[in-house]
Amino acid sequence: MRRMNTLVFTVLVLLIGNYALGQEKHFEYLDVFDLQYATDPQIRPQGDWVVYRRMGFDILEDRAEGNLWMIRTDGTGHQKMTSREVSESSPTWSPDGQRLAFVSATDEGSEIYLYWMDSGKFARLTQLPASPGSLSWSPDGKQLAFTMNVPEKAPVIVSLPPKPKNAKWAGPPRITDRVYHEADGRGYIPPGFSHLFVVSSEGGAARQVSSGNYHHRGPVAWSSDGTALFFTGNRTEDWEYDFRNSEIYRLNLNSGAIEALTDSPGPDRGLVISPDGKYIAYTGYTDRIQAHQTSELRLMNADGSGKRSLTAALDRSVSGLTWDAKSKGVYFSYDDKGNTKIGYIPLSGDVQKRADNVGGTSIGRPYGGGSFSVSADGVLAYTFTRPEFPSDIAIVGPKDKSPRRITELNRGLLDQRKLGKVEEIWYTSSVDGRDIQGWIVYPPDYESHKKYPLLVENHGGPILNYGDRFTAEIQLYASAGYIVFYPNPRGSTSYGEEFANLLYNNYPGDDYQDVMDGVDACIAKGVAHEDQLFVTGGSAGGIMTAWMIGKNDRFEAAVVAKPVMNWISKTLVADNYFGYANSRYPGQPWENFEGYWKFSPLSLVGNIKTPTMVLVGMNDLRTPPSEAKQLYHALKLRKIETVLVEIPEASHGIANRPSNLISKVAHTLAWMDKYRTSTPE
Repeated sequence: MRRMNTLVFTVLVLLIGNYALGQEKHFEYLDVFDLQYATDPQIRPQGDWVVYRRMGFDILEDRAEGNLWMIRTDGTGHQKMTSREVSESSPTWSPDGQRLAFVSATDEGSEIYLYWMDSGKFARLTQLPASPGSLSWSPDGKQLAFTMNVPEKAPVIVSLPPKPKNAKWAGPPRITDRVYHEADGRGYIPPGFSHLFVVSSEGGAARQVSSGNYHHRGPVAWSSDGTALFFTGNRTEDWEYDFRNSEIYRLNLNSGAIEALTDSPGPDRGLVISPDGKYIAYTGYTDRIQAHQTSELRLMNADGSGKRSLTAALDRSVSGLTWDAKSKGVYFSYDDKGNTKIGYIPLSGDVQKRADNVGGTSIGRPYGGGSFSVSADGVLAYTFTRPEFPSDIAIVGPKDKSPRRITELNRGLLDQRKLGKVEEIWYTSSVDGRDIQGWIVYPPDYESHKKYPLLVENHGGPILNYGDRFTAEIQLYASAGYIVFYPNPRGSTSYGEEFANLLYNNYPGDDYQDVMDGVDACIAKGVAHEDQLFVTGGSAGGIMTAWMIGKNDRFEAAVVAKPVMNWISKTLVADNYFGYANSRYPGQPWENFEGYWKFSPLSLVGNIKTPTMVLVGMNDLRTPPSEAKQLYHALKLRKIETVLVEIPEASHGIANRPSNLISKVAHTLAWMDKYRTSTPE
């Protein structure tokens, strides 16, 4: 018997060249967020199917939707799973492999649906008041557990007088007393708590099984005898302020009793139960309150005893845990030097690398991501990418020397586009002699004897990484005649905890010099020229871009996207305001005013001479528009060439709507081209 592969996967299709995106009605892309929620494999007797989610940007409707598709591991039988043309996500196999549970949109909201493999029929299972998540089958296939928000009443401060008949009053005030009350991309979070529910797989009323004013979150797993659920949460008295901490709990379905199985300070999460029910694998770290901490693969017995780390020697954060069929070891994903990989570790043994080049799942820029699933005999199905193409599905067996790509979903488009060559570069930091990694993307018709402008693209995070992955935005810049350089300076992930943690109380700091050393390396290599340097970046990349032009005037023009300009003002107005003290800088802003100001790019604004476009989403709650306006207003007062571009209906993730992604890229190129001296010569 083999294991059927469950892989939530989507595909990026876009137009590259002529500086345009989305000239067709519809293009498709990979939805990285859903990829993390549907990769728990179980033994399947049905054969080798891969189920994946195929996301699409509808250009006319300016929105994204995803449908479920199926394909056999030999590349045959490629088909859409249902006839519905609405959002479908989170496919989860029943234990016998005969059914798939999934979440799909309806006119009333998202519901749980079932798909029967033998007949190809599907049906709605639930009628819920809110959207379900973290679907999990009971071992006997008779029940499904899931999470769902249960609303609470907002606090009432006063009793307002009744509105006179036909009066045109404003709506009632919005009142909150919660620490976390808004989120970028979501806006205001209505009061309520995430709880666990159970419903029969044949339909019927859902039963709430958790209680208390705490969040009970997925992934959700069943005990092997079906009498208990395991979940992640924080049920301590001070849970709102202890926001970095989470534990793994066991809920007895008969008594309702909840028992904490972990007690380590820090996040314990991402749990998966071994097929034999004996072990729980999970990720976590012991919180030392610093800029970055590596998440380990941890193991404990199902009763919470015998805790130990399996990957302490790896020095890379792990995620996407998946047991092998015999409960002998765990698969996981991790980033190493800008490349996402799949590893495997036996319960007693060393890490073995099983696959490279996982990802291609971000819409525009070369961030990590991706998903995988494993068959009973160790065959991997995963999202596979190279700089030449976004994510496709690849298959690799335990004895295979290389993967076999079973889809080429963008071939029809990419055959009509010539991409720029992507080249890895290593250079030495002038700060401390560390090796720093970056990539150079050449224009599609690059000729070495010609002179091209260099565009530096700084990544966000800053605790993230760029890599050798497909990148639509950077390919667009290259197609416009720019050589693009994107580095992973200190603070980037995939080089170990010590390297990423160098930004603690030093951000922006020596990472600035790492980027500038990369610019000098490109000049020494002969691909960049001092009189034709440009720079851009968003979020943390916007911070770095603003810092760079405040530190020097070597750049002809800059586009500073969604930046933090003033850490004092940003920290206390952003949606994640509670998370900065002592992990980025010591103390709160009022306790360390000089420290927060020292690392604020606004402190350097008096030095800026570079023509600068400032770009931000109008609904951004992570780096609010007030931050971008501080830079724009300061430059206007100093009579420096500048323009403010405010993207409508855009949160921090500007690229979430196709029209906004098009606008961002087009404005960036227009500003750079304005200060470009000539075409390559």
